Amino acid sequence: MTKPPMLTAQQALDHLLLHAKPVSGSEVVPMQAALGRVLAEDVKSLVDVPPMDNTSMDGYAVRIADLNIASHLKIAQRIPAGSVGSQLEPGTAARIFTGAPIPPGADAVVMQEDCTVLEGSGEDVQINSALKVGQWIRRKGEDLTAGKTALSARTFLRPQELGVAASAGLTHLSVKRRVRVAAFFTGDELALPGEPLKPGGIYNSNRDTLLACLKALGCDATDLGIVPDRLDVTRATLRAASKDHDLIITSGGVSVGEEDHIKPAVTAEGRLNLWQIAIKPGKPLAFGAVRRSNNPDDGEAWFMGLPGNPVSSFVTFLLFVRPFILQLQGREAGPPRSYPMRADFDWLKGDRRNEFLRVKINDQGGLDLFQNQSSGVLTSASWSDGLVDCPPGQIFKAGDFVKYIPLSALLY
Repeated sequence: MTKPPMLTAQQALDHLLLHAKPVSGSEVVPMQAALGRVLAEDVKSLVDVPPMDNTSMDGYAVRIADLNIASHLKIAQRIPAGSVGSQLEPGTAARIFTGAPIPPGADAVVMQEDCTVLEGSGEDVQINSALKVGQWIRRKGEDLTAGKTALSARTFLRPQELGVAASAGLTHLSVKRRVRVAAFFTGDELALPGEPLKPGGIYNSNRDTLLACLKALGCDATDLGIVPDRLDVTRATLRAASKDHDLIITSGGVSVGEEDHIKPAVTAEGRLNLWQIAIKPGKPLAFGAVRRSNNPDDGEAWFMGLPGNPVSSFVTFLLFVRPFILQLQGREAGPPRSYPMRADFDWLKGDRRNEFLRVKINDQGGLDLFQNQSSGVLTSASWSDGLVDCPPGQIFKAGDFVKYIPLSALLY
């Protein structure tokens, strides 16, 4: 029997995203509880930011017209931040400090480095540079305008977004509920760090890697631990996980060996597609759904089964699980940001699959390759800061430009 052709990465991703619909439900949380959440609605600013014209420099507030007549002005007032000056009279300057309101009548600020306080006068300042209207003045509302949108719905809230919301006067934000993801890990050979290793055993690295990826994306992640290689236990774990979760992910057990029970377990508890994807690392990927009960109205939890090799598991999470979760969150799930960068190594053994090579930017602005690209060498992912997206059959030499995807763009 002829095997079906392997899917390309884009074909697999397109299929996944056809099914991912944003979760329903939102809640209002205090600002500091909103980090890593997704806005449920537009945020409108309560105030103008800044609330008044103010100076961005320590210096002197002046009238440009006065400088057409004289190069030195009488210092008539002093305006620290948090206070308000009076009308700036012709022929005078106001000593002003960063953030302080521009006094009425002033139309520019000269920074103190371009001024000289005249000795002997005590009250006069000489202006030593040409000015233009508006120089070093931050205008009222130039950042945010009261009543206008400061942050849009579907925005993932990083520290800088919380700062914007705070400057807009908000104390609480309406956010989408977290996507609930359950994860478990199959393999009788697996042990948790700290436990003694039995003969043939290995420590489970995928648990900590994948749970951390889920938390970085703002998910509510449930660790269901290591599940023995038994069909009945795997089925029972799937049934339990489906009750309160939007998505179930596993690593391992998605091949077709006698000890690989994910395929028959998911098929019995729901439905499953098992794909061979033309990528390296990460060839097998399972996608389907698990029934929450025998009542169709209770719905399903989505299921994604990742390969067991640690680099394969990590890369397939970034390429497929992450965009699926983004779409469940209501975020944009477009292609990862990439940049043309110079490879400082030869790659002369193009594969028939789309390869994702672990690389790092060097001090010369090029890319170095981690020498061992095996799917079992997780230190390659720790050492690297990005992936080279290498199409099937592509070879290149040092000096050629390649498609570089920074890992930092794939981990939030």
